Amino acid sequence: MLALHTERLYFRTMVESDWPLFLRLHSEPQTMQFVFGEIAEEQIRKGFDHRLPAWTPQSDHWLCLVVVDKASEQALGVSGFRILSPGHAEVGTLLLPEFQGKGFGTESRIAIIDYAAAIGLESLESTVTDGNIASCKVLEKCGFVFDRRVPQAYQIGDQWFDDLIYQRRLT
Repeated sequence: MLALHTERLYFRTMVESDWPLFLRLHSEPQTMQFVFGEIAEEQIRKGFDHRLPAWTPQSDHWLCLVVVDKASEQALGVSGFRILSPGHAEVGTLLLPEFQGKGFGTESRIAIIDYAAAIGLESLESTVTDGNIASCKVLEKCGFVFDRRVPQAYQIGDQWFDDLIYQRRLT
């Protein structure tokens, strides 16, 4: 089982008993406001089940790690990546609202970047919904640079949003 550590956090592979965390993350309006519109529980469950099998760099699903506060042992959210093409992956992090704005997003993203580099990935990308200023700032703190805007790429409710694509070279 994969385990990563930072000063304040540790990361472990997501398991079946993490379903309540995953459901809450994907049901919280504050967490999802720039990610998805409302998602039915059965769709959330499908995404959860897809991430449960053991992950390898050849997997077609996300490496999904639970982010845990070392001091309290409380799960804060999930972080990970999925391989898009050889040497290139998309990274993402979702934190519960009460843990946003405390530096956990930056700390967890750095841990994921370090792991991606350690397994030989060459570059990472992250997609941010336009308007999600906090996520853009986290990416920039972690060395990502804005690459391109994809106009009206995603609809949340009745509104269309641009996607902002950020890139980071690891080699």
